[in-house]
Amino acid sequence: MAPLETELRVTEWTLEMRDPGALRPGPLPSGELAFSLAGVPSADLNRAMYAAVGAPVCWTDRFSWTFEDWVKWVDRPELATWLALAEGTVAGYFELEAQPDGDTEIHLVGLVPAFVGRGFGGYLVEQCVRRAWQRGRLWGPGLGPTERVWLRTSTLDHPNAKANYLRRGFTVAAEDSGVKRVPDPRLAPWPLPGDPRVCRQVPPEEPVAQEI
Repeated sequence: MAPLETELRVTEWTLEMRDPGALRPGPLPSGELAFSLAGVPSADLNRAMYAAVGAPVCWTDRFSWTFEDWVKWVDRPELATWLALAEGTVAGYFELEAQPDGDTEIHLVGLVPAFVGRGFGGYLVEQCVRRAWQRGRLWGPGLGPTERVWLRTSTLDHPNAKANYLRRGFTVAAEDSGVKRVPDPRLAPWPLPGDPRVCRQVPPEEPVAQEI
């Protein structure tokens, strides 16, 4: 059954940063936060992080994606997925995409619920933006330097998301409001590349030959 949908009035903002010098550091987190670039594209990793980080704050735009959609999304040289690690655990992640004309988009950035409210958010966004400006050096070899970092956020994101971005130095480039049909985030699908039941099917019994 398809996820139940509710109509919500949503405001979306496009935020941008045109100079790396505009970035303002976030407060140091309560514990060490390390960052690791995912060296092997993994649809399983990105879809799991999308659900873990996003479903609690109403990310639902990728619910309709098939496994093939996820593979096409992650298996591109212009996409970089970074994991944030704390206390031996994956604490959050972000996705960066190198786009034409020097644009780098932050598609997703956030923490898993266990690390929300512990002072990691501002530092996570700061480190995400720093890496966005390091395109062509730290990641995305051959894709050229970043000239502008931008992202979209909305009233379906974490309630503190927009304020966090503005504190880090982003400015509002555009704003739009409208009604959007939003699936129930509790019904996040987990598309698989195939049916795992197939290899476990019991073959039909062959008739036993009888001598007459």
